[in-house]
Amino acid sequence: MTRAVAVVGLATLALAGCGTGGLANENSVDVADGKLLFIKNCGGCHVLREAGTRGTQGPNLDDAFAGPRSEDFSESTIQQVVDDQIKYAVAPMPRNLVRGEDAEAVAAYVAAVAANAKAKVALPAGAGGNDPKLLFGSNCGTCHTLADAGTTGKVGPNLDQAKPSLQRAVTQITNGGGGMPPFKGQLTEAQIKTLAQYVVRVTKG
Repeated sequence: MTRAVAVVGLATLALAGCGTGGLANENSVDVADGKLLFIKNCGGCHVLREAGTRGTQGPNLDDAFAGPRSEDFSESTIQQVVDDQIKYAVAPMPRNLVRGEDAEAVAAYVAAVAANAKAKVALPAGAGGNDPKLLFGSNCGTCHTLADAGTTGKVGPNLDQAKPSLQRAVTQITNGGGGMPPFKGQLTEAQIKTLAQYVVRVTKG
């Protein structure tokens, strides 16, 4: 989702007065589930402050929606644009990363929090920020395939095949290399170790 596409789409929707365009009212959608789905499916590519994601392949969504937010575009309009971008994504973003109600939840979540410094959405009960699957999904999943995490990224190595050692995983996550950015300073040492241990555990054997 480029900033230009998002802003042009918002302007078009606003002029057309199309509201939610058939989406469920954002108040009826579980934005907590949307946050979890965003982290797992989108966070590897997009920066979104409230989600704590730092992806660099796609646009920073806080930046993309800062202008429309300052111009008081409604959340339902932003939600429609995000939903359309999920459905009709332009490469390299794959289409329909999430579908149906899941797509609506992600769109409602992004609409609620993007460029909104006061927004705070709790994860669903039982889902924590140090959950290794969430950490992997938000930081690694768009680039790497890992069956246990349900990710199919093809930019970096298939980790199910690579089967890295613990030390190799820690070093690579910390320092980056080979096109992979370093996560030192972005993730804590504990989070890096959690990620590395998770990858090694689920690819062993």
